[in-house]
Amino acid sequence: MHIDANALDDGTLIEGDLCIVGAGAAGISMALEWDGSPRKVILLEGGAFEVDAEMQDLYRGDNIGRKYYPLQSSRLHFFGGTTGHWAGWCARFDWWDFVEREWVPNSGWPIRLEDVEPYYERAQRTVELGPSEAFDVAHWAAQDPALAPLPFDPERVWTKMWQFSPPTRFGTRYRDDVVDSRNVHLYTHANVCEIVANESVSQVEELEIRCFNGRKHRVRAQAYVLACGAIQNARLLLASNRQAPNGLGNDHLLVGRYFMEHIEAPSAFLVLMNPGPVPLYRLDHDSFVERGARGELALTFEQQKENGLLNCSADLQAETDMIVDEHVNRIDVFPDAADDVIEWMNGLMETLAREDRSEPVQIAGYTMQCRSETAPNPDSRILLSDEADALGMPRVKLNWQLTDLDLHTLRRTFEVIGTEAGRLGLGRVRINDWLTGDDPFGDPAAPVAAGWHHMGTTRMHEDPRRGVVDADCKVHGLANLYVAGSAVFPTSGSANPTLTLIALSLRLSDHLKRSLG
Repeated sequence: MHIDANALDDGTLIEGDLCIVGAGAAGISMALEWDGSPRKVILLEGGAFEVDAEMQDLYRGDNIGRKYYPLQSSRLHFFGGTTGHWAGWCARFDWWDFVEREWVPNSGWPIRLEDVEPYYERAQRTVELGPSEAFDVAHWAAQDPALAPLPFDPERVWTKMWQFSPPTRFGTRYRDDVVDSRNVHLYTHANVCEIVANESVSQVEELEIRCFNGRKHRVRAQAYVLACGAIQNARLLLASNRQAPNGLGNDHLLVGRYFMEHIEAPSAFLVLMNPGPVPLYRLDHDSFVERGARGELALTFEQQKENGLLNCSADLQAETDMIVDEHVNRIDVFPDAADDVIEWMNGLMETLAREDRSEPVQIAGYTMQCRSETAPNPDSRILLSDEADALGMPRVKLNWQLTDLDLHTLRRTFEVIGTEAGRLGLGRVRINDWLTGDDPFGDPAAPVAAGWHHMGTTRMHEDPRRGVVDADCKVHGLANLYVAGSAVFPTSGSANPTLTLIALSLRLSDHLKRSLG
């Protein structure tokens, strides 16, 4: 069922059993789980079914930390949410993403991979992925020997597999399912601007909705779930400060802290000698679209522990293939590469040409782009601005910060891969100049980008002094308020968050079915 909140009489009271705030990947995934149940589910979406500039402006804010994307561009405020510009990349978190790592401050989840694994299967169906075995590199090698992984020592360097959703646009794929549901009531143009608690601030009593036409409405339910993204979830809790001066769920001043993003940047250049084709890793391979999967190089948990690293993987982007012999024209090698790479390649080829070889050497060159977890940092955070948006809600300020551990991870990961490539006679790795400088993260010219992945801000921990929500994603101190999505991640892993946040949302949905009876 669909209702436009703009058309309701001013002051309408909306009542139900479960209220989900936000109709993106997390909110829609949860709502679909309740379709056909005897419970009345209220699904609130601030936007409508199409992107609207006035609605997007509600997400505008200031970046006061390191350089980041405009906030109003990094999320879509309409039914389907940011799946509207999602690229569809999906990978599971590794088991060590959930455990406490003594070399990673503030790491460790109160749940383990085995608690999430049953929900990955269901999440994969939601985003229209292949079977679970497609996340195992052996699955692809068994199908086609050409898809065998590179012969690194699996005790040090392994191949992490990704699958690719079509991508599933939740706003179109699941619109009819939600609108036609008898018990899921979708309200569009329903922007929640305040959470109102009871007198003792021990549970939520109602939500306040504001519309652009000036009308206000109230929502009451047995349980409430915030599923509007890491930035907006924190913003709403912080802005609900009439009864709790620091905001709801913020007794220990943790709401908004530990904002995390993935670092994505061209970091090194890999040369493989006599490699044969490596279609398993190449995004541009002819069979990629049909296959819907690819591999990335990553260090094992043992190597991460030995070197004190965060979780990081690297994709290979093909530059060229060539033959090296005594007649090679060294000036024209990799004409589109940077000068420093060309100089390095020329020196490598001179070395190869001097060696006594009966056959020419085939060389394949690849740019390696990192996809790295960032350290959970309490100083990387969401704050409220003094400026209000068109609905009177405080705008946000994002202070995204990186740490020395983030830099150490990028450098050392590629050093280890390079050492292993040389030790096994597979090739050579050259780390890009920007990454070897004195202050790469402080250099505005450094090609450090982010993945458009907002995580943290209402992190999960059983101790309310260390987290905002518990293992069931319930906000500490509030009996009926929950958070869904990547906002609850204590650490970010190296995998894109969508598949895991949907799995956690399905897990939360099952918990609510049990608790609501």
